[in-house]
Amino acid sequence: MRIMMKNVFSRIDLSSFVTGTTEHTWQPALSAETNIPSYWLNWRFFVCAIFILTSMFLSSFLIWKYEGPIKRKADDQREPTGVVYDDETWNTCVTSIHPNWLLGFRVFGFVVLLGLISGNVIADGASIFIFYTQLTFTLVTIYFGLGALVSIYRYKSGENCQNGVSTVDEELGSYRPSVNGNVFKSSNGHERHNRSTRQTASTLGYIHQILFQTCAGAVLLTDGVFWFIIYPFLTSKDFSLDFFIVVMHSVNAVFLLSETFLNSLRFPLFRVSYFVVWTGVFVLFQWIVHACVSFWWPYPFLDLSSPYAPLWYAAVGLMHLPCFGIFALIVKLKYLWLSKYFSEEPYSNR
Repeated sequence: MRIMMKNVFSRIDLSSFVTGTTEHTWQPALSAETNIPSYWLNWRFFVCAIFILTSMFLSSFLIWKYEGPIKRKADDQREPTGVVYDDETWNTCVTSIHPNWLLGFRVFGFVVLLGLISGNVIADGASIFIFYTQLTFTLVTIYFGLGALVSIYRYKSGENCQNGVSTVDEELGSYRPSVNGNVFKSSNGHERHNRSTRQTASTLGYIHQILFQTCAGAVLLTDGVFWFIIYPFLTSKDFSLDFFIVVMHSVNAVFLLSETFLNSLRFPLFRVSYFVVWTGVFVLFQWIVHACVSFWWPYPFLDLSSPYAPLWYAAVGLMHLPCFGIFALIVKLKYLWLSKYFSEEPYSNR
């Protein structure tokens, strides 16, 4: 959300960090001094702190339990929940769409998103990064940049690819199997190349997958909260939309959804944990900053002086589940649609 902050930060001796215009359309009022003990030593803060820290702890436990290609017994045919295969990071969802289309889209998306966030910084100053919206927009930009690098690397290496599938054999090394050979029937009936011959992703590939799912939930949360809560209910009467406010709450979703319809990335539900941790870190950062310096909260529902603060925190926290769930449903419907209208089986089975 584009809000001018130069005057505020000049009060707290951070003006050297901020450049940009002095005009602004809307600025939340400072309801209470945030850098005094009484603001924090109360039941509201402790309830919110318990909620945030418990959520982050449970999320960390899920990550520890499910993330990565967990080893299984030889007779266990179940696919590990947290595994990511190398070809999933750069391949398209169907063989009729060449991976180079995905490569081109990722490069285009990175350039556009980087240009928009850079323009926002030039117009309003680096202080915009105190907002969850701009941080999430930056995270989406990083995702597209990393995705472009992964796709470019596979494009330049070229080998290990047969119809977009990267495979490896433990004895023979890299090879190109026949399309009709060595397949297995998955739980929903889709035939895919036997996972025992598929190469698991590198650390970079796992980071790419994690960023995808973190961005998915965060984008729906930021855009949804802004358009359905902040804009209609919590902004002052003289608030008006401008170019950067609109694009920061729309363009990221457009590009991420378009990427989703092209890629073959999986969407296991346990990775909602990264989304929760991402938001939790943002909240902890806000608490630390406001405990040190008194200035207005970037989002009114973060203000701990309100007796309804625990309810606000719980409501926004619970919104993570439907936001992530909606995106998971979109991915599921994509593969159902592809299996119905394409002659070949969708490459990915999520």
